[in-house]
Amino acid sequence: MELYTNLRQGEKGAWLSIGTYLILSSAKLTIGYIGTSEALKADGLNNTTDIIASIAVLVGLRIAQRPPDSNHQYGHLRAETVASLVASFIMLVVGLQVLVSSLKSLWEPTGTTPSLLTAYVAIGSAVIMYVVYRYNLALSKKIKSAAVKAAAFDNRSDALVSIGTAIGIFGAIFGFPIIDSLTALIVAFLIIKTAVEIFWEAVQSLTDAFDIDEVETLSVLIRNVDGVMELLDFKGRAHGNMYFIDVTVTVDPYLNVFESHRITEEIEHTIMRENRFCQVLVHIEPHIIPPQNEEKSPTN
Repeated sequence: MELYTNLRQGEKGAWLSIGTYLILSSAKLTIGYIGTSEALKADGLNNTTDIIASIAVLVGLRIAQRPPDSNHQYGHLRAETVASLVASFIMLVVGLQVLVSSLKSLWEPTGTTPSLLTAYVAIGSAVIMYVVYRYNLALSKKIKSAAVKAAAFDNRSDALVSIGTAIGIFGAIFGFPIIDSLTALIVAFLIIKTAVEIFWEAVQSLTDAFDIDEVETLSVLIRNVDGVMELLDFKGRAHGNMYFIDVTVTVDPYLNVFESHRITEEIEHTIMRENRFCQVLVHIEPHIIPPQNEEKSPTN
């Protein structure tokens, strides 16, 4: 099934993030220690937490590929959304750590001057993480994966952190250590903002929220299906990148079973042409015209 194939492709993005974070965190912690840069060492520690977030995304994608069973009739696709939720929590913790650290450094500036090498490492890390971000973002759009999208935004946040680290190091080298703290403060707010956005999107999905524009688009398509007389009810929910649609329509009450079934199939095909990752359940009811209210003649 194409859906599960896409989830397996999503694992590539998670593995890429894990491998990149392992290499960069090791390099930053080592060079940060040798070059006496607290900012670079903090950035390296930040990447170690990102490894956990990427592993959570990978586990979520693996669980989401499990087929339906007796306890999960709709499959395990929401494990992907739970992985996004976990990633948002980790990003939020990192953002708060950067925020607290930057506020402390504003009040208690350090007098040490880091090595120029640490700034180059930070710049190189930012470039690498931006490339990983672009890859994972393109992959998430291709396979419509919320978890890979969350991983991509985490990659972007790390690229911003590394840019802030480089600016702070250059500021310290040229005698303006406050630039480090101010840049880190801005980066912290960007990370927190991204974490909140991912969290909100995951919560909306887990609470069965459904895009209003998507409802309106699909409702118009259903009403235009030949044989549909009225759309009585439309319900939708998302499990990962899979939509489950429940529709109730009315048809001519004098149609036979075969003709009514043809209408349900046409509705299913119409919705799946709009989004192929859908499971559609159509309920048919006879169309009943309400009786007209007869005007009573005035009594003498």
